[in-house]
Amino acid sequence: MGPLAPNGIISENTNFLLAFFIGIAFGWVLESSGFSSSRKLAGIFYGYDTVVLKVFFTGAITCMIGLLFMSLFGWIDLDLVYVNPTYLTSAIVGGVVMGAGFIMGGFCPGTSFTGAAIGKIDGMVFILGLFIGIYAFAFTYPLWEKMYMAKYLGEPKISQSLGMKDGLFGLLLILVALGMFAVAEWAERKFPREEY
Repeated sequence: MGPLAPNGIISENTNFLLAFFIGIAFGWVLESSGFSSSRKLAGIFYGYDTVVLKVFFTGAITCMIGLLFMSLFGWIDLDLVYVNPTYLTSAIVGGVVMGAGFIMGGFCPGTSFTGAAIGKIDGMVFILGLFIGIYAFAFTYPLWEKMYMAKYLGEPKISQSLGMKDGLFGLLLILVALGMFAVAEWAERKFPREEY
């Protein structure tokens, strides 16, 4: 039963090796989907290109359905799957900073490495800014620590917070995704990108 490493089915070294290959595959999928283009990524904010929304939402839904079915069949123990702890204040502030960086730079951290890997200068500059931001945060952490650790909520699942079964929440999320896909298609027709 999974997860594999916590249950001792595979070693930590094998776990890292698998993560390496999965990371390469993920980068290939990003590049194949056009995510090395900052114009395509920024398009989500302007409505002219919603591929980012569709690909990532499809990935999240696929993962959710896979985990639900593997749990149902007894192939994975969801209690052993790591969930990042939630610190509400820093999550909101981080989301605003990340969103601002995304719209100004046209990349998120993962896609910037995809762009840099194929030689895009803007991706390389974004990575440089990323590391400057990481080091600036690390060296000034005592100034931010109180805000960073504020509003600790543990490791909540949305389904638990709403008081519903995981399967029902999964179904509702799929319906929300379908609605978002319809809105995304409408936005692409409403705000077409002008080619120069």
